[in-house]
Amino acid sequence: MKVGNICKRNVVTALPTDDLTKAAQLMRSEHVGYIVVVEPEIEDGSFRPIGVLTDRDIVIEVVAADGDPKALTIADVMTAKPVAIADSAPLATALAEMRRIGVRRLPVVGHRGQLVGIVSLDDVINSVASELMDVAGSIRNEQRIEGALRS
Repeated sequence: MKVGNICKRNVVTALPTDDLTKAAQLMRSEHVGYIVVVEPEIEDGSFRPIGVLTDRDIVIEVVAADGDPKALTIADVMTAKPVAIADSAPLATALAEMRRIGVRRLPVVGHRGQLVGIVSLDDVINSVASELMDVAGSIRNEQRIEGALRS
């Protein structure tokens, strides 16, 4: 299965120059703990991921360090140059990258490096669970059909 088949396409994004308080408010209003920091591509109107910001980044880097979130921008706290995965990549490659760098989510990019989605471990679990439901359904149908034929 390809990453592009299971990734979420509705991505919450922000600019690196946005203030950190705005980012936290965006996370709250959108009910997310992960924002992809983007840079607009003038030529085609797409966005290229240049960083990621998590609620954990804000807590560890600002709140726990007694920093002033109103004095900081997203660029001050974000993880720059995030590892991204191509939408055409196999799911196994995405999982290997997540494991290698110890994250739960990756930005998903198209062939020109434009942001097209986010893949998370939750997406993987949902996909695997759906496939297991199909397997279980096949077994149930086999048993039902066999029972009907032998009655």
